[in-house]
Amino acid sequence: MRWSRPKSKNLWRFDGSTRPAMSSEPAIAAARVPRHLAVIMDGNGRWAERRRRPRVIGHRAGARAVNVCIDFCLDQGIEALTLFAFSSENWGRPEEEVGALMKLFLGALEREVDELDRRGVRVRFIGERERFADAIRKQMASAEDRTRANTRLHLTIAASYGGRWDIAQAARSLAQDVAAGRLAAEDIDEYAIGARTCLAELPAPDLFIRTGGETRISNFLLWQLAYTELWFTDLLWPELDAATLQRAMDDYAGRQRRFGLTGAQVAPAPSRLPATKETSE
Repeated sequence: MRWSRPKSKNLWRFDGSTRPAMSSEPAIAAARVPRHLAVIMDGNGRWAERRRRPRVIGHRAGARAVNVCIDFCLDQGIEALTLFAFSSENWGRPEEEVGALMKLFLGALEREVDELDRRGVRVRFIGERERFADAIRKQMASAEDRTRANTRLHLTIAASYGGRWDIAQAARSLAQDVAAGRLAAEDIDEYAIGARTCLAELPAPDLFIRTGGETRISNFLLWQLAYTELWFTDLLWPELDAATLQRAMDDYAGRQRRFGLTGAQVAPAPSRLPATKETSE
């Protein structure tokens, strides 16, 4: 299975086919399971502090919740999962905490990749990779190479990532092409920019979940979340379970995604009036 971006300005499809971006077909509104889930894993530190433990203990506990989320996606047939693991701004946290996070990150890469590969999960990383130590960058590259052919779940880890950085690097790439004569400035539109962002090969997230009680997106996937459904919970990330994820799915399934259209345009046609040549003319 692959994602493809059509040359025309259409919506993404997993199967490589296209549909018009302004189509009124019922599939826009009727999808009950998101294709792409994006998650901010918030609350590790507070979980530990409430137990009078060091914040790093919360980050260790949060690793279990990552596995819960991956298991849920595999069980539900969700095809892409993007996790916000470490933001560009997180480098400003206390040096001791950042160092501990890096050790945990490296350990997780070494420990989990074999199992992810066995289960058909493809692993990718987005963000300013050059800010990490050599050992972590090598493990990132190794995990990507090891799982490259997998298609059951596309797992993207956003590490040293910021949405503003993502848009800036896309704009910089386009500017370089204009300066080199490879691209005309008038050809730059939202599709050209989107094609240079970090998740260009994936469809935009359908559902965004943030744990920890905050109700903001915190510089995560600013470009990609334009029409994503947002869902927030007070639950701290280490407390995540399948029941919480199911509540988010149930809420998502009850929403009507209109993409700028009216409710009538995206509503499924009544079953007693199937679309036929006679009724559509």
